[in-house]
Amino acid sequence: MDLVTANTILYCSRWDAAVVFYRDGLGLPILFSTDWFVEFRLSPDSRLSVADETCASVKSSGGAGITVSLEVDDVEATWKLVAQRGLEPTAIRDHPWQARVFYLFDPEGHRIEIWQRSQGAAQA
Repeated sequence: MDLVTANTILYCSRWDAAVVFYRDGLGLPILFSTDWFVEFRLSPDSRLSVADETCASVKSSGGAGITVSLEVDDVEATWKLVAQRGLEPTAIRDHPWQARVFYLFDPEGHRIEIWQRSQGAAQA
């Protein structure tokens, strides 16, 4: 299988708030939108979408068991940006897998992990 892109779709009961969180809070660019579905660009080959559960056949999980993990170039700058935008990130921590990481939660309760490789950590 040769994948072209990947898209994770989060079904939301608080869809309007989720759109604002990802668009304005995280600053993700919109690639496509309708009145109940928005697709955001994460990278050239990956997407994250939010769908209004009232217009979809799949319902919200309420954030249960879901972590969206996003690697960034500068975890400190990203932390400052999301904190300034009122998103309430956790403190940045060092993890044994050679990464610096912080967390925040979208309005639906999905955990967002923002991380950066530690200096000298090998890329997979």
